[in-house]
Amino acid sequence: MTTQTMTLAQGLNAGLRQALRDDDHVVLLGEDIGALGGVFRVTDGLQREFGPRRVVDTPLAESGILGTAIGMAYRGYRSVVEIQFDGFVYVAFDQIVSQVAKMHARTRGKVPMPLTIRIPVAGGIGAAEHHSESPEAYFVHTAGLRVVSVSNPQDASTVLRQAIACDDPVIFFEPKRLYHVKGEVDPAVDLADAPPMSAAHVVRPGRDVTVATWGSHVATGIDAAEAYDGASIEVIDLRSLSPWDADAVTESVRRTGRLVVVHEGPRQAGVGAEICATVTERCFEHLEAPPVRITGHDVPYPPAKLEGHHVPDLDRVCFAVDQVLGRVPLDVPTVSAAVRSGGEMAA
Repeated sequence: MTTQTMTLAQGLNAGLRQALRDDDHVVLLGEDIGALGGVFRVTDGLQREFGPRRVVDTPLAESGILGTAIGMAYRGYRSVVEIQFDGFVYVAFDQIVSQVAKMHARTRGKVPMPLTIRIPVAGGIGAAEHHSESPEAYFVHTAGLRVVSVSNPQDASTVLRQAIACDDPVIFFEPKRLYHVKGEVDPAVDLADAPPMSAAHVVRPGRDVTVATWGSHVATGIDAAEAYDGASIEVIDLRSLSPWDADAVTESVRRTGRLVVVHEGPRQAGVGAEICATVTERCFEHLEAPPVRITGHDVPYPPAKLEGHHVPDLDRVCFAVDQVLGRVPLDVPTVSAAVRSGGEMAA
């Protein structure tokens, strides 16, 4: 095992490079992914190495990109599509939901759809709406799609290779605020030895409260576990949202008796609601308190000056832990310290 220190973006790049080397049928498609290397430079250098027929600069037409990828899947190719920003995926939503997700079932299993759709996702970088959205619930609700979200450079590399090798279509979420986070990566790890793409990871063991999350808020959960005084917090990185590892979460909650779910998407009908419902059904007799969700608010993504109030933070997660431990009433809103004190966020 040879590891290198990489950013999450470099881990993605390494995963794409390895997938292109391993299989001549892997092709990358996207806007500005070739000569420019993508707006976040995730595909930097890949067109020079593999040529413009394997790393294809496309027109600005997400629906057309997905339509092309579907046709290529029919011909045996494994396309990796980059959606430049999360809010741009809606242009291709009909293709993804009506075609990509249903093609395998519609053809009675004769046509697999080995298609990976990479989407930079969520906020925290000072961008505005259409550049900071969390659309995971739309895709989790769509039968026929796998949905994953990575939180560290090693998973960025390995899970991306697993997604490309999978015969099912995969929505692959990349939290853009983590692109520059560094970690150790083995870019050539044997996929046969890697944990399944759908398996959750306990990233920090604990006894008293389970915090389940994914993407950029895995770090928020770890920060809360380290900062919280008087309780031991277990943090679970779900990694896969569809299917999600209910066994791992329920096993944890049966031990801790308490659950906090953290995600950036809106609260109403969010993925956290499904997790809380499932845990309540399976662990009702083990629960010491009702599960609590910490989420984005049910509003369009706010201007950059206000995103600190919208994105779940350390303070809100610790406040939720207070609630499930009975230290704060459950009916008190879990808002940021700046809101509770009447203060204003710095620009």
